Amino acid sequence: MGDITEREIDVFLKAVGRYFEQITEEAALVQGAYLGERGQLPLTYDFTGMIAISGRYAGCIYFSAPRQMIRHLLMAMHEPNQSDENLIDAVGEIANTLAGNARAHFGEHMEISVPISLAGAPERIKSAVRARPYVIRVHWKHYEAALIVDIERKD
Repeated sequence: MGDITEREIDVFLKAVGRYFEQITEEAALVQGAYLGERGQLPLTYDFTGMIAISGRYAGCIYFSAPRQMIRHLLMAMHEPNQSDENLIDAVGEIANTLAGNARAHFGEHMEISVPISLAGAPERIKSAVRARPYVIRVHWKHYEAALIVDIERKD
């Protein structure tokens, strides 16, 4: 398996920025990617959405955010249902949208699964393919979330 390039990571950085800009009409501060701790998913929050990646790429993409941030995002979308079930669905849809935006760049060489959503910090989940997954920190309003890119290119 081959490492993904800085240019490929930039696709994810732009996808996160574009998501917040389109959904909330407010820019999020998206920090550049850094390598997380060995074997662990860093920066996991109350809710995490996961998308499995296959095709020319393998691994997973995770979006993890605190409860209040997801609630605030739902309010920005004029969604009145703030139940835990809807919060869990929302984080999965965010992960799906981010992966879908990346797939638009990578084309049919990147296949994405349906989202899997989890409540609670998923300490039981380990990185899928990378010894040290890339972490992209997202700051929006006074909240912090993370997009974790745990993929490699199959060459």
